[in-house]
Formats: sequence, structure tokens, C-alpha cells
Amino acid sequence: MTGDDTKHLPLEDLHAAAGARFGAFAGWSMPLTYPAGVMKEHLHTREHAGLFDISHMRLFEVSGPGAAALVTRACPLDAGALAISQSKYTFFLNEAAGIIDDLIITRLGGERFMVVANAGNAATDEKHLRALAADFDAKVDALDRVFLAIQGPEAWAALFRAGIETGSLLFMHGIEPRENWFMSRSGYTGEDGFEIGLPEADARNLVAKLLEDERVLWIGLAARDSLRLEAGLCLHGQDITPEIDPVSAGLMWAVPKEIRAAGSFIGADALRAIAARGPAHKRVGLKPEGRQPVRAGAALFDADGNPAGHVTSGGFGPSAAHPVAMGYVQTALALSGTRLFADVRGTKIPIDINPLPFTPHRYRKG
Repeated sequence: MTGDDTKHLPLEDLHAAAGARFGAFAGWSMPLTYPAGVMKEHLHTREHAGLFDISHMRLFEVSGPGAAALVTRACPLDAGALAISQSKYTFFLNEAAGIIDDLIITRLGGERFMVVANAGNAATDEKHLRALAADFDAKVDALDRVFLAIQGPEAWAALFRAGIETGSLLFMHGIEPRENWFMSRSGYTGEDGFEIGLPEADARNLVAKLLEDERVLWIGLAARDSLRLEAGLCLHGQDITPEIDPVSAGLMWAVPKEIRAAGSFIGADALRAIAARGPAHKRVGLKPEGRQPVRAGAALFDADGNPAGHVTSGGFGPSAAHPVAMGYVQTALALSGTRLFADVRGTKIPIDINPLPFTPHRYRKG
């Protein structure tokens, strides 16, 4: 892949040596698949442990006496109420309550928070956060870290063998196990797993140790996408965008009740108004009939041929063993079992609204 403005992962040489096939994603050259192939990579993660290089994502540290107040203004949460080491899935919203980005924020100390932002939105997020920080006694530092995810039922055991103890860390909690390291028990696959931000030299050592373990396999972006889609997890830029609000996206579980009612975060009035009147469209799971996947962008129609919505993510679910998709449909149609029809190159494919997730989440919560 060429282009002067394409960003490259710090560990790109390791991926090339592992036989990765690269492709473009959010301005980065990313490993899409490895020689095992997407189906095997996906199933290996569900059954053992998959290793993902997610260094295209960005880590920001927010610190200072006003750090909690800044985060509470930027996101629909009460940052001051988070326990030390607690992580929270949340958003940056615009004034219309559209989702600028979805994030995970972890409280590391009384006046310190870690923000994990998506690759394609990193520059926008940093600019947004820095502009808001001008009104608070807080500073924003973009961290230079390699960011790895290890996901799957044997992730904890592989880390333990590599000398990293994870036993006391529960789902949606994060710690700093070593200097300049950040580790959270979280992920994007629906499986138990961890995300670790660390200096490049440490990352190379950790990767070498992990890959000595036969339970661990490099996993590319293609399987990351099929894993998160089976788990019913949103991809920003597809399933959620600055034009889509958390009510329509079915993500209001991430906004605490008291914050919904009285929070003064950016977009609060708009979000309350949408919640009060109800959304026009809702995000739903979609199960196509047969074996043919229905991809993002496909139009959806009701039984009478009237426009009903559209698909935002779609593909084949190797663990579900059938095609899986998500999309937005008119609220009146957003009932499990409703039959719609997807237009795939002029052919109408029956597609049923299906509960999310397609495969059960297996997080370690206790």
C-alpha cells in the first residue's frame, strides 16, 4: 500500500514476518488477515486466544484538579462517581446528541483518567477534548503507546504464562501494572480479554512471549469485524455516526439514569428531547435467510415493498454459522421476528429482525 499520508503500525515488521495481508483502515495500513485466514482466526479467538494489534487506536490521559469535571462535561457520565480502576463505555456527543465517537474511559486516580478513542476519530477527539479543557483546570496528553488486545477464553492463561497476572482484574476495569503500561479487562469480541497500552520495546517482548504459546494466534482486522458483529458491538462510522444518537442506537444503557435526567454534558438537552419523543429509527440485529451475507448499505423494505431502513454492518458469522447484520429500521418495525427484505444487487433477500448479540457475551464480571 502506498501514499505518503498512510500511517503505519510500530510493529508492522512483525506482521509482515507473520505473513499478514495489509489493507487500508481509517488512514492506517492494517493487517487484514494472516495465513490462517479469517474463518480460522475468528474461531481461534472464540476457542483459545487471539492477539490483535490495535495501535491505530489512541490513548489520551486527562489529568489535573478539574479532570473529573472535564470528563463529566465531555461525556454523559459522572466521572467523579467512578471508582478507581473502573472503566465506562461512553461517548463524545455533539449539541444534537450525535455520536462524535464512542470511548472507554477509566479512572486511574483521583485526578487522572485514561480515554481510549477510535482510530478514525483520534484527531477530532483530541481537538474536541483540548478545546473543552481550556475551561477546566486539566490537561490532555496524547500517549505514544503500542496498543494490543488479547481476546478469548484462554487470554488470561496466556498472559499469566507470559508473566502478567490478571486474576483480580474484572471486566470493565483498568490498571497500570507497570510504568507506562495501561491494561484493562475489556475488548471488542464479546469474549473475556484484555487491552494493553505499553512502550514499543515492552510490546515487542510481550508479543514474542505470547506467540511462544500455541494457544495464541495473530488475528487481523477482518476477523475483528466478524467477532464484534456477532457480539452486536457497534463500529463508529458505520453503526454509529455524528448523525446517530444513543437513543436510536440502543445505547442508552451506557448513560446513567441520573445523568439522563439532570446531566449538563454536551448534547444533554437534545438527548433528553429525543428520549422523550422516542426515536424514528432503531438499531436492530438482522438475520438474512440462507447463506448469502447482506452487506452494509443494503436497503431494507417491508412486506409491501415500502422503504423500512438500511443495513449498517453485515457479513458471515463463523460462530453463529449463518450471515449476521445490523442496521436501522423504522421504530414500528423494530420487533424481534419481523420479516423484512434486503435489496442485494436487485434481488430481494428475506431478512428477519434478530435479538443481539448473535453469540453470547462471555465477560469475566466476578
